[in-house]
Amino acid sequence: MNALDDADRRILTRLRLNARIPNSALAAAVGLSPSACLRRVRLLERSGVIQGYTALVGGGLSDGGTIAIVQVELERQTEEYLVRFESALRRHPEIQEWYLMTGAGDYFLRVQIAGIGDYGDFHRDVLSKLPGVSRITSSFAMRSHRRG
Repeated sequence: MNALDDADRRILTRLRLNARIPNSALAAAVGLSPSACLRRVRLLERSGVIQGYTALVGGGLSDGGTIAIVQVELERQTEEYLVRFESALRRHPEIQEWYLMTGAGDYFLRVQIAGIGDYGDFHRDVLSKLPGVSRITSSFAMRSHRRG
């Protein structure tokens, strides 16, 4: 796909806020006809700009779950190490998001587990065995907020 234009960016912004918005409402919100809007959404999906839609399940702290933000440093930051590491992350549904970062750490992970007592096992059995990991630093959420 070529570079995104203003209409594509407006569509993506609206879909980030509500991916279940009906096409007619999305079209009206971004100033396109319903058919033009649907065509653009399908093109964004086919080109990989939109990689999927996800249900955010309520959670985290109010239902007893624990969210950990984990900073991971790798032994090396070569393409081979990054690919192996991210491939391993995909095998663990507890690791809900990850970001390749600039700065001190290589990755930030958002991990959701049943409770803080389970984190020690997850750290030992999963995080410390991820390929290429040299250092792990974990922080725990005390309160959760989402926009929207």
